[in-house]
Amino acid sequence: MVAANHPNIRIEPLASHHDRAAFLCGVEALDRYLCRQASQDARKHVAATFVMVEQDSSAVLGFYTLSATSISLSELPEGIARKLPKYRLVPAILLGRLAVDQAQRGQGFGELLLIDALRRCLRTKDIGWMAIVVDAKDEQGMAFYERYHFIRFSPNSNRLFLPRTTIVTLEE
Repeated sequence: MVAANHPNIRIEPLASHHDRAAFLCGVEALDRYLCRQASQDARKHVAATFVMVEQDSSAVLGFYTLSATSISLSELPEGIARKLPKYRLVPAILLGRLAVDQAQRGQGFGELLLIDALRRCLRTKDIGWMAIVVDAKDEQGMAFYERYHFIRFSPNSNRLFLPRTTIVTLEE
């Protein structure tokens, strides 16, 4: 995908030609994941990693991962759960990691990555899912996701979700 406001930026699946070594977001676990684990997870079909790069460059500016997950129906707010089939677990997509290189902060790349992830999930027509789930690392992460209408599973939880129906209305 080419970003509308950043015509020289692409978001694409992680591949061997992408230069991950210089990526530094400031969260050691995320830096380590991109450099050491992301390719293995992709090969084993555990998570798909998508990277942001500039045209004609292989340096990773940011990334996110997607994988399958499920939500216990009892974890959802009553108003949402009531509209779903009465299964114990309902399908969802986990936005497992999202990070932007420190040198790229302040350019809206986090938002760009999030929007790309949401749109990519909406294009996934071959499997059912009812929400995107994220686990925020800290209060700053919580505030970021809440700006985009993500809902906390509980008041003290760092786990949030965004119903598919909300994503569809945001796209309209």
